[in-house]
Amino acid sequence: MTETAAKPVVDVYVDPMCPYAWITSRWALEVARIRDVELTFKLMSLYLLNKDRDIDADYRARIERSRGIGRIAAAVQTDHGPEAFSAFYTAAGTRIHDQQNKDFDAVAVEALAEAGLPATLAEAATSTDHDAALAASHESGMKPVGDDVGTPTIHVDGVAFFGPVLTRIPRGEEAGALFDASVALARYPYFYEIKRSRTTDPVFD
Repeated sequence: MTETAAKPVVDVYVDPMCPYAWITSRWALEVARIRDVELTFKLMSLYLLNKDRDIDADYRARIERSRGIGRIAAAVQTDHGPEAFSAFYTAAGTRIHDQQNKDFDAVAVEALAEAGLPATLAEAATSTDHDAALAASHESGMKPVGDDVGTPTIHVDGVAFFGPVLTRIPRGEEAGALFDASVALARYPYFYEIKRSRTTDPVFD
């Protein structure tokens, strides 16, 4: 009897603030629609990633402002699990990116409500209670790919890679083909980088 191959396990590490992670996450959902994969969204932190880096002052201010919603996301993931985090992330990302709402406090409150989560989770924004869990999730996503990358980061059956960084959301078989190609490259143990300068801004539809 032929054994059925296990579904590829796909973990996509995201920060609610990152537009490129948002596009990649929507692509991953399209992949899950047309490929038999086990998809989970997990939390990383642009604040932690850039904490000791020399970065632009405006960008530093943005990631500082996003600490609250990052802590709320950590509370959701830690206390309510991956499905709740996925629902919260989708609700928050729709507001931040598709609707261009940069009031992260208001976004978090609305996203909790839409995801059917307790409103009291918003209190995590000013608490350090989930900082250790956030750091652990961040490290699990970023450690396998090294210090010189960012988000999105994807793990497929334990093989981790940064990207792909996209400015459009692939649909249909194009999404599947891009996933297949990305995984094939990542699984080659001596592959490290493909990159070119971005010439288009993110488009979220």
